Amino acid sequence: FKRIYDSASPQDEEMPGVWQKWSSFQKCLFLRALRPDKCVQAIQKTVAETHGDRFIESPPFDLGKVFEDSSATVPLIFVLSSGADPTAIFLKFADDQGFGKKLDAISLGQGQGPLAERLITEGKDRGSWVLLQNCHLATSWMLTLERLVDSLDPEMVHRDFRLWLTSMPSATFPVSVLQDGAKMV
Repeated sequence: FKRIYDSASPQDEEMPGVWQKWSSFQKCLFLRALRPDKCVQAIQKTVAETHGDRFIESPPFDLGKVFEDSSATVPLIFVLSSGADPTAIFLKFADDQGFGKKLDAISLGQGQGPLAERLITEGKDRGSWVLLQNCHLATSWMLTLERLVDSLDPEMVHRDFRLWLTSMPSATFPVSVLQDGAKMV
């Protein structure tokens, strides 16, 4: 079991002795106890082996289609994973839509909340796009974000306004914003 524990890919290691007869699911349970950091990879491997790769691959998102279905009062949320950065794709899309010059972007972090709030307030009046990156880093500001999104009134917001958000999965991200927003993974 030391070999499995020390492995960089324990989900790919063979089980020793009589444990070789275990099903993929049993191996997942074992890895959950021995190496919880590799549990997701083990589950993905099990699902791929039993049901096929199509069940573990993320479908490519169509930014144009998501935008087409959006409105000025519904935030568009990029749910990030490690190493993912949709900024280049987003900036090209903004240029293609004629909003390259009507786009305000800010990376959230300590002290950026008041500026982000001002950008949203100005953007909803002017009809510009606002991109708030790394929302997961501004945990203390998430209640303000929730209040601002909840207060977006279709009668008062410029029809061209769009609020774009990027965030890693986070327990502090407002549930109501996540539920009401258009999500892209």
